[in-house]
Amino acid sequence: MRKVCVITGTRAEYGLLYWTMKSLQEDPDIELQLCVTGMHLSSEFGLTYQVIEQEGFRIDKKIEILLSSDTSVGMTKAVGLGIISFSEALAELQPDIVLLLGDRFEVLAAATAAALSAIPIAHCHGGELTEGAIDESIRHAVTKMSHLHFTSTEEYRRRVIQMGELPDRVYNVGALGIENVHKLPLLSRATLEKQLNFTLREKNIVVTYHPVTLEKNAAKEQISALLSVLEEVSDTGIIFTLPNADAESRVLIEVIKNFVADHKSNAAYYTSLGQLRYLSLLQYVDAVVGNSSSGILEAPSFNIPTINIGNRQRGRAKAESVVDCEPTYASIKEAFAKIQSSEFRSTLRQVTNPYDRGASSGRIVPVLKNVNPDELINKQFYDMELLS
Repeated sequence: MRKVCVITGTRAEYGLLYWTMKSLQEDPDIELQLCVTGMHLSSEFGLTYQVIEQEGFRIDKKIEILLSSDTSVGMTKAVGLGIISFSEALAELQPDIVLLLGDRFEVLAAATAAALSAIPIAHCHGGELTEGAIDESIRHAVTKMSHLHFTSTEEYRRRVIQMGELPDRVYNVGALGIENVHKLPLLSRATLEKQLNFTLREKNIVVTYHPVTLEKNAAKEQISALLSVLEEVSDTGIIFTLPNADAESRVLIEVIKNFVADHKSNAAYYTSLGQLRYLSLLQYVDAVVGNSSSGILEAPSFNIPTINIGNRQRGRAKAESVVDCEPTYASIKEAFAKIQSSEFRSTLRQVTNPYDRGASSGRIVPVLKNVNPDELINKQFYDMELLS
């Protein structure tokens, strides 16, 4: 039986992997192994491993790597601890293939352990650009350690090949999170409000803002510019999702909590909404605001605008519904004015999401099931210049 080990460290990443994990679990010829780490095991971030178990998955290994620090030193130490712990877990589980998604430091640790253990790695969402974050370097590093690649657009597929990966091992499967948009039975407004304990207004926005990890000591100043604009939208419901465990994340969490405490009548924050509540919320909001990839990947499928602030997502392919702005009061204010204009809103129904290719899991699982892992491990460099 083919053993596929999925490794997840955040609530968002798990949500993207859900349908692929479900398909692997249901295939009689595949044994799904699951390692959870990072934020899933932290009470500060909601102990979201419990959600994974509630949704019917057996966790084979819980790997503690988060330290009580949100500094670059803490992240680096977490990677070191992760490499040690993942190497031990993989030695015990003996998977045929390790499946990873994205570009966080937990993924770097897992990929390093798998590569040094000569276990083939399948990597999702490679080839993308996020030039304002350390994620950029991690993503490309993981690509070069990986043996199979599942990209979210054809442009990104070409970029992975440009990095020397064999074309017949690189598959454009679309963004994994779009499958949730098509398959999840989303919550009604009344049910969502009850679960959130928050009454949506006539106008609403969801705000997801993360540290820009290549811009040190800038997090507080940048989110303060956003909050200064939000001070002026008292007629709008504001729903914050708190940032991931990154350097300077606690600075953002404190500032957001203080803002909500001063605006209880129209604002609320949540440590973890989960995919169902988050996507259900997108049905009822007028915009996504911040610097999260969800505003780029999933929001366009709901035909709602995104205000994408700063450099964190710079370089990603974007739908016409995404409005880029600088992390300054004037630029954010201008972006709000643009998305509220009747001219801009009239274009939203015609927006095409460049990441939407339907069911990604239906493209990923057959490859994982039928590929010969022994043939993957010895990689060749595909030199486009010499072969052209």
